[in-house]
Amino acid sequence: MSVLSDLLTALRARTVEVVDLTAPLQADTPVLQLPAPFANASAFGLSEISRYDDRGPAWYWNDIHTSEHTGTHFDAPVHWITAKDGEDIAQVAPQKLIAPAAVLDMADQAADDPNFLLEVEHVRAWEEQHGPLPEGGWLLYRTGWDARSADAAAFLNAGATPGLSVTCAKWLAEEAPIIGLGVETVGTDAGAAHSFDPPFPCHSFLLGAGKYGLTQLQNLAQLPPTGAVLVAGPLPIVGGSGSPARVLALVER
Repeated sequence: MSVLSDLLTALRARTVEVVDLTAPLQADTPVLQLPAPFANASAFGLSEISRYDDRGPAWYWNDIHTSEHTGTHFDAPVHWITAKDGEDIAQVAPQKLIAPAAVLDMADQAADDPNFLLEVEHVRAWEEQHGPLPEGGWLLYRTGWDARSADAAAFLNAGATPGLSVTCAKWLAEEAPIIGLGVETVGTDAGAAHSFDPPFPCHSFLLGAGKYGLTQLQNLAQLPPTGAVLVAGPLPIVGGSGSPARVLALVER
């Protein structure tokens, strides 16, 4: 049997499970809120074109209105000034959209402290137990924040959300073998990251290094620390700084 045939057999037999890591995209999906004078991303919206009526008797369809960075989405390097000449979302190589994943679970710490920051020491401790971070893979940072996603106020939490320290973000960008960082929060940076030096270090360092971000993930609790394969599907928007994405994980059971 070929490798792909084996995979299809495993999917049918449910010995490989598909876990959806994507938040439903709808009008009340939480959106990052920046203070004035900065412009903000749009909430998701649908505008009906026709629905089995005189505008189109046999079909239903809509226009969609949204930001590139609304809901579960993929950040391309060009999203940040440190990579202003970097890849746009359409230039991300397809081979990078399927990659191994390491899951670091800090949900207990984030439950005690909504401003909890991941440090290099936390990653090193995880590596001592599970082995090195995957070459060309994703670091998925679980904080339990997806449990808040149905309530925008609780999800945004007045800017108190967990993230990474400046040192950890720089280390992941410059020394770790990963291609990107995935989080459950509204953005890859902590809610307080506007006050860090530099501000928004995950965006600044990781995107500046040509790496990627995935945000507003769900169901990371269903993934093992190692062994899952992540499949990310952003739209190839030419010139786009990012895109809403369907993100799946393949997990052996």
